[in-house]
Amino acid sequence: MTANSRSAGASRRDLLSAVAATALASLAPGLARAQAKFPSQPMKIIVPFGPGGLADISTRLAGQKLAERLGQQVVVDNRAGAGGVAAAAAVTAAPADGHTLILFSNGTAISKSLLKLPYDPQVDFVPVSSLAYFDLNILVGKNSRFTDLKSALAEGMRRPLNLGSINPGSTQHLSAELFRSVANIQATMIPFKTSGEVQLALQRGDIDLGFESYAALRAGIDSGDLRAIATTGPTRTPWLPQVPTTREAGMPDYEVTGWNAVYAPKGTPQAVIDTLANALREVIAVPEMRKRLQDLGIEPRTSTPAEMATVFERDRRKWAQVIQQANIKA
Repeated sequence: MTANSRSAGASRRDLLSAVAATALASLAPGLARAQAKFPSQPMKIIVPFGPGGLADISTRLAGQKLAERLGQQVVVDNRAGAGGVAAAAAVTAAPADGHTLILFSNGTAISKSLLKLPYDPQVDFVPVSSLAYFDLNILVGKNSRFTDLKSALAEGMRRPLNLGSINPGSTQHLSAELFRSVANIQATMIPFKTSGEVQLALQRGDIDLGFESYAALRAGIDSGDLRAIATTGPTRTPWLPQVPTTREAGMPDYEVTGWNAVYAPKGTPQAVIDTLANALREVIAVPEMRKRLQDLGIEPRTSTPAEMATVFERDRRKWAQVIQQANIKA
């Protein structure tokens, strides 16, 4: 090969390299924009509880602001029942691109030890951010003869009580199960699809005690149709400061604090998770949003994905120990 031919070959290679580099450079911004374009279609948050409850209310409020922030519609899809299995199945069947999300609760952390789930919430899903924290109330109807928790516990020693909550696998249901075990009383669990059905059952006297958040049954509590005889948190709630905690009311070993959090299916790109987490943090930080949630009896609180993973594991360990010590069967 002559020097001239070698030079010509090198020139052609250099020319091709330059053309390729130019083409890639022109494509790169488009590729980056395509990858960064999230969300590119309406989003869906699947809630494993019926409409009208705390999870539904807080998710809808957050979803409205999230839609404004991200520029895409956010639809809340209620899929109650089956211990959250139907909701989880719907999310895992969707593309892992961040457009279909699920709302988990600390009931999900409890369920991992208590229920035989066909999925693993810590393996098949990844956390985005916490959304809200809340205490539960132990409620009676306004005509109930129970004036306080002690009178209800005394009655439970004489006959089986009917305990009502929303669907199996929820924080409310599992808290009622734990109550039955810790109190060492006879009780029958009666599940309902919605919080409104729990209220009606309490008012009719179909159940003796109901387990629900202030946010879900605020109207009934404020009107006097329902009476809270105890709250389940470590301290009295600012929304019902006159109501004693379960510890104060005679159950020192019973305490439940609930949370709701947004999760995405495993495989969702980290950049999308970060975008969602940042957007939720911005949404919940809006004073108007915080006030609306607080007025409902909800403590708005976001987290990083890593912080939420830590909270989930902490509660999983706590409840696994409680379930084992209380000898609650799966």
